[in-house]
Amino acid sequence: MEQVSWDDAQVFLTRLNAQQSASIPVGWTFALPTESQWEYACRAGTTTAYSWGNSITGTNANYGGFEGAFTQTKNVGDYSANPWGFFDMHGNLMEWTADRFHADYPTGNPVVDPTGAASGMFRVARGGSWGDGWAGQRSAMRHRFSTGNRNFDMGLRISLKKTN
Repeated sequence: MEQVSWDDAQVFLTRLNAQQSASIPVGWTFALPTESQWEYACRAGTTTAYSWGNSITGTNANYGGFEGAFTQTKNVGDYSANPWGFFDMHGNLMEWTADRFHADYPTGNPVVDPTGAASGMFRVARGGSWGDGWAGQRSAMRHRFSTGNRNFDMGLRISLKKTN
């Protein structure tokens, strides 16, 4: 799904949870991942700029900034999955997270599943897109947008969240 706002994602998740309530375990719900959960899944146990290493080419991800770059979303699976089996964590579409943007993202040890700001008008998108250059694809790259923003290169990735 592309050109979806954070607000659209919330409507989708509400409908999905209602439709699939009998299919998911009690105490769980479909949700957007937190910013830190997204980065954890993207890194897949690595410490490099990208899940495959420290450099990027057009064979790694759908991103802008190289000769012959695509100017549209590609099919999931056109590029290799990261070490944990997740596709398109770098490039293709930026993905909304659950968190509000906070300029001072927690760093250092031990930081375990930090949460976003308690208030604010911007939400965080991660992953870079086909419209972003190489720096926008790094595992640690953060983007901020208003919740109604429907950029041409915005999407979402859902997760299961324990509610109790």
